[in-house]
Order: sequence, then C-alpha cells, then structure tokens
Amino acid sequence: MAEKRDYYEILEVTKTATVEEIKKAYRKKAIQYHPDKNPGDKEAEEKFKEAAEAYDVLSNPDKRSRYDQFGHAGVSGAAGNGGPFGGFGGEGMSMDDIFSMFGDIFGGRSGGFGGGFSGFGGGSQQRRYRGSDLRVKVKLTLKEISEGVEKKFKLKKYVPCDQCHGSGAEGDGGSETCPTCKGSGSTIRNQQTILGTMQTRVTCSTCNGEGKIIKNKCKKCGGDGIIYGEEVVTVKIPAGVAEGMQLSMGGKGNAGKHNGVAGDLLILVEEEPHPDLIRDENDLIYNLLLSFPTAALGGAVEIPTIDGKVKVKIDSGTQPGKVLRLRGKGLPNVNGYGTGDLLVNISIYVPEALNKEEKSTLEKMEASDNFKPSTSVKEKIFKKFKSFFD
Repeated sequence: MAEKRDYYEILEVTKTATVEEIKKAYRKKAIQYHPDKNPGDKEAEEKFKEAAEAYDVLSNPDKRSRYDQFGHAGVSGAAGNGGPFGGFGGEGMSMDDIFSMFGDIFGGRSGGFGGGFSGFGGGSQQRRYRGSDLRVKVKLTLKEISEGVEKKFKLKKYVPCDQCHGSGAEGDGGSETCPTCKGSGSTIRNQQTILGTMQTRVTCSTCNGEGKIIKNKCKKCGGDGIIYGEEVVTVKIPAGVAEGMQLSMGGKGNAGKHNGVAGDLLILVEEEPHPDLIRDENDLIYNLLLSFPTAALGGAVEIPTIDGKVKVKIDSGTQPGKVLRLRGKGLPNVNGYGTGDLLVNISIYVPEALNKEEKSTLEKMEASDNFKPSTSVKEKIFKKFKSFFD
C-alpha cells in the first residue's frame, strides 16, 4: 500500500497557512483535477480525491490540530481499516461528500463546469441526509493504555425504522419520483446578470434534493425513516492514546433520515490517575524516596511499573536528584514509533525526629570528612535543581 502524502504537500501550503490560504489552494487543485476536465483520467481522479481529503482535515481546526500532533494516525485508520481513528480525514468520504464540499466552496455549484451539477459522468447528485455525531467519554487506566483495549458502549441513538426499513414510506409504492425535478434532486435556475443569463443548478425545493417524495408516510417513524433505539458498539482503542485525544468510528452515530448516511461516534479519552506513576507523554515518572542508610550503603529496592514491581539496584553514595532510567518501561507511541521509559527520580528521606542513641551516632559521623559534601557533589546537585527553573 502506497504511503500517504503529507496534506500540506498535497495542497502546496505551509504549516502556518491560514484557513483562507488553504481554501484558495484547494480551489486551485479541485479545478485542476476535476473529473469533468479530465474525463477517464484515473490519476487526476485520485488527485481530486486526495486534495478533498487534505482540505477536509486542514480546514477543520480540530482535525488539523490532531493531524499536526499525530500525523495521519490522528485523522485516519491508525489501527487498520475501519479502526477507531477511521473517519477523521477524507478516507471515508464519498463522491457525494466531495462534490457537496466542492459546491459549498464554489458558491452553490456542486462541482460541474459550465453551470452544470456534475459528478462522474455528468449525472445529477441526489441529496442524502446525514445523521448527527454521538460523543462518549471513556476512562482508561495506564495498563489499558499500554496494551490497547476493547470497550463496549450501549448507545441510545436514532436507528433505521424496522417497519419501513429506513425509507420512511408505508408499504410498497409509498414513495414516487419527484414531479418537479424528475428524480434528479435539483432544478435549473436562470439569473440575469450583466454578463447575460446565467444558469445554475439548485436543490429541488419540492423533495429537498432527494429526488423522490413520500406519498404514504410510515406510521411508526412518521416518514423520517428513523426511530429512537439503542445499539451496543465495541470500540478497539489502540495502545498509546492520551488524555484529551478523540477517536472516531465512522457510521456509528445517529442514523440519517430516509436511509441516509449515519453520523460518527466520537470517543473522548480520559486517563485515570495512577497511584504511583506520573505520565509525561510516552515516559512514566516514579518518585522514589530512599532512606538515608540505603542511599549511603546501597542496596536493592522495588519499583512499581505498569506490569508489576521490579527490583532496582541502588549504588552506594546515591545522591538526591539522581534519575534512574528503565528503558522500555513506559508507554507505546500511538503511531507505533517505539516505547517510552520509566524514569525513577530519587529523593532522600531525612528523619524528622531522633532518639538519643541515633542523635549521638549522627553527631559522631558529622565530624567525619565522608559526611561533608564535596564541591563537585554540591555543584552537581545544585545544577540539577537549577534545571527545573530553566
């Protein structure tokens, strides 16, 4: 499978381009590769779709932000076709969607040249209703985030009517071709301008662009073709997701009227706090508080990880502020680019109260040169401290 091209490269804009610059760049590409100008040219057709996909993402602030942060994985099928990221970008866009978007940009024309309302082959495009999106939140533990997980949701939503099977018509012959547009979903409008009579194709007001009208409405859904119901949806959440990330499942939102296109299910990720570990992107941080004897004499201590506890060797003379790095014990990158580390930040515990014997022992030790910090050790510790404020 060919590697997807960068969206900014496709539209030939910089990453700092404004929405207006992106729109202008898309107009240029859409005109250049439009099927009506390149009949039978498969390469032009693919570039036309590619430009639409790029514009769909970069013109939307939310999608663009995810794309800038996570690349194609943030707006497309990072977990495979139909995966949880599916539907962010233009991969799931139909030609109806593309021509509708094209028409919005070009001021009401739906992509045809010479005033026509064109798709591939010059035919008319009938309107299809699109259902609204649904949003749910999912709380994940660090363990679930590290491995990926399946979650089931029972959704209350609009589903196709089981009596009319989504058509909105009662029984056979419940709908008929629109007499105004003859089933095309659009009509010609003549408009006088200083350049003469201009013809544009507009949505049929009789059928609202569907190309048909319902004679006998379904009694159960009232002619809409949808009813309120529920559905259990299983979502595969990939490893490495982060707080605030939004996943998408195409077609799992509310059903569209009259067998239209279903909306998407948007899943907002929330992280449950871990009792011991702190997340820093793909790394994890553990604050280890050593006793003074262990720091001075060395030894072995247990460190919590996502997969359970592991033993770590503590060298004698370990200083506060030292960081131990356990490679590969962090979280996987959501794009599959390696795994983070577990960073063990060491602090030394100083007793808050001492008995007479302990106090006497420490007073004797204080006179020893070994208990007086050297200049190099002080500089090292203070340099580490200063780095927190840089």
